[in-house]
Amino acid sequence: MCNEYLKLPFPISLEYVPYLWQQSDILIFLVDLDNYDTFSTSYLSKIELKYLERLQTSYFKKRYIVSRTVLKHIICKIANEQSASEIFTYKNEFGKVCVLNHNELRICISYTESLAVLAISKVDVGIDIELARKLALKSTFKNFHKETSLVDETAGETDLLKIWTLKESYSKFSNKKMHLVFNKELDLNSVNYSTYILDNKYLISIVTSQRSYVTIINRLQKIECNWD
Repeated sequence: MCNEYLKLPFPISLEYVPYLWQQSDILIFLVDLDNYDTFSTSYLSKIELKYLERLQTSYFKKRYIVSRTVLKHIICKIANEQSASEIFTYKNEFGKVCVLNHNELRICISYTESLAVLAISKVDVGIDIELARKLALKSTFKNFHKETSLVDETAGETDLLKIWTLKESYSKFSNKKMHLVFNKELDLNSVNYSTYILDNKYLISIVTSQRSYVTIINRLQKIECNWD
């Protein structure tokens, strides 16, 4: 099973985002949550604050606040809005992140450990990222369905992790609940998919419709804004 290896360059600045948007169909940014020691909810809307209250741990709260705040600053640059605080996100009935009054933008978010991955796209997209590590897939999902077209009986942990991320990505792309996807074989003939190993550390899968799109993956510099 082949994966493409990518060595990401130095993080880019927020000011460079509009140029990348002009050159691409899909922008994917890796955001280091550890860069943000202090943060506030000043950029969150009432709907977002209500969702934040449902999160139980400081880890989940932090990644939600940081990811939404950074996402809004990216969208502000892309959509030429006046202020990031005037951008509002919400989740539809399937859990997909949407941007109010910006139906032209497709958003997908994934997390692994201290990393948030934000996809901003002109087309429907699903992404999932995982730390390249062993997963107890058989014990976690006893009926986890291995794709016969993607993996054979000698498949290693990386191959199984690839299937895991592809299923997660397909679920987000197709607006289907994860449990409806995991134990069935995917019809990947109907989509375009790719998997990358980033910096020999992370495995990321991307699913789109059955066309070729220009996808740019970068790390994003820490955004300097009012986090206090």
